[in-house]
Amino acid sequence: MQQNGYSPAPANAIARYFEKAAQSEQQVTLGEIVVEILSDGRSLNRKAICTKLLRRLETASDESEESHYQELISMLFER
Repeated sequence: MQQNGYSPAPANAIARYFEKAAQSEQQVTLGEIVVEILSDGRSLNRKAICTKLLRRLETASDESEESHYQELISMLFER
């Protein structure tokens, strides 16, 4: 059901994604990404989150940071 241009399905999918982020470090990263997306005036959706995570993965400075972003990306695509 859609009201006023708002579809609850994507919002629920994003909420489930955040619930998977059990570690505080993951939650902090996701929070930073959400703030960046919303500050840019963009819609918060899976594509925007994935794009930000991929960009961070590209610029990661070490293997642990790469692993952190890869884990978050894989969680984004889990069902």
